[in-house]
Amino acid sequence: MTSELTSLTWVAALTAVMWMPYIINTIMVRGLIDAVGYPDEPKPLSAWASRTKAAHYNAVENLVVFAALVLTANAAGISNEITVMACSVYFWARVVHVLSYTMAIPWVRTLAFAVGWACQIAIILQLL
Repeated sequence: MTSELTSLTWVAALTAVMWMPYIINTIMVRGLIDAVGYPDEPKPLSAWASRTKAAHYNAVENLVVFAALVLTANAAGISNEITVMACSVYFWARVVHVLSYTMAIPWVRTLAFAVGWACQIAIILQLL
């Protein structure tokens, strides 16, 4: 497996587990019955859990683009220092993004998102 596909696997794994903290908070705040049901007026999640949920949605949205780029590069046989570095940095940018979003650290979330976006652009440039 290429380094790029390994990074994609790690990004997908991270995205796959990001829901767990906010679901645990949902159960703690609302109780199990309301957490698995459809209450008319659900109790709000903790602020950190709401931010984690938003970070998860953002990760899912960006995983679609990142995966398409990595898989296209793999199919085209494009793998070089830039694609390897971009994929590795993208993973760490997503880790920083979810942590900084959850902890409400000003500027860091936006910077992490921008770094991840730049990594996607770097891969696009290698494809074109």
